[in-house]
Amino acid sequence: MKVDFAPLNIPLRRRIQTIAVLQWVFSFLMLAQFCLAGFIILAFSDWWVLAVLYAGWLWLDLDTPVSGGRRSQWTRNWRIWHHFRDYFPLSLVKTTDLDPRRNYIFGFHPHGVLVAGAFGNFCTEATGFSALFPGLKPHLLMLPFWFRVPLFRDYIMTGGLVSSCKNSLSYLLSRPEGGHVAVLAIGGAPEALDARPGALKLQLLKRKGFIKLALKHGAHLVPVFSFGENELFDQVPNPSGSSLRSLQERLQCIMGVSLPLFHARGVFQYSFGLMPYRKSIHTIVGEPISVVQAPSPSSEDIDFLHGKYMEALSELFEKNKHLYGVPDDRHISFI
Repeated sequence: MKVDFAPLNIPLRRRIQTIAVLQWVFSFLMLAQFCLAGFIILAFSDWWVLAVLYAGWLWLDLDTPVSGGRRSQWTRNWRIWHHFRDYFPLSLVKTTDLDPRRNYIFGFHPHGVLVAGAFGNFCTEATGFSALFPGLKPHLLMLPFWFRVPLFRDYIMTGGLVSSCKNSLSYLLSRPEGGHVAVLAIGGAPEALDARPGALKLQLLKRKGFIKLALKHGAHLVPVFSFGENELFDQVPNPSGSSLRSLQERLQCIMGVSLPLFHARGVFQYSFGLMPYRKSIHTIVGEPISVVQAPSPSSEDIDFLHGKYMEALSELFEKNKHLYGVPDDRHISFI
């Protein structure tokens, strides 16, 4: 295979952008393992007392990821996130104002491989979320498993990440003061296995848990579509029914996370690697769907609102697709 090396005269700003994304990819794929290994090494060293003290703190702080987390505006405003944004580049588009006195569920679609758009837009201020939606605090929901990893959990919470368990979502949506946004990648791990350029399959037909919680707490629903999210990586072919797909689905059931075999470009060459392609991501925040609180919603209530949400998401996609290079004959499909 011929390797397409990066030229030597690349501008410094682009090199810095690459470094910013490289550290993000490392954080996503390897930082948790490094944090866990570091904690174990500390526990069996002469500094074991520090490990014991941290373990005590961890026990006392166990409920924080399900109680709104512990965000840090300082971390969210790091300059490195601006370079991360400019690598793709990444943009956040508002279609209407949102009332900060209410709580919301942002349904993020598609999941993509590494949810780059969700992270850049809602875990940092690089695209100006707080300026676009004053009075609102976004919380990106992440699998509970990651909040059990020492040190790593504390880092990811600074960006606004919280546990995706039911109690965590209910906590955010029940805040009487309003102003909380729970950002949920609805398709989850299964959808990541279909994330490849041109893919428009969304795991939504059977996903109604977020609808039930929206009704229970009276939280408004907001469809969000991220154009370009699936263009960042290629995947090894894994069609439904294939041996690879069966193995991935089995591992997902056991581990709770999917393992897409993705690839794109490298740091010093463009032929292979785990760095995403430089493809534009445009994340469109749609208009809110008003939800009337129903403490004990019926199946009919859930199905009606679920259908209304799918219709709103389809309309959001169709209304904006021509702006971001999607052919007129391409449509999203729900599975």
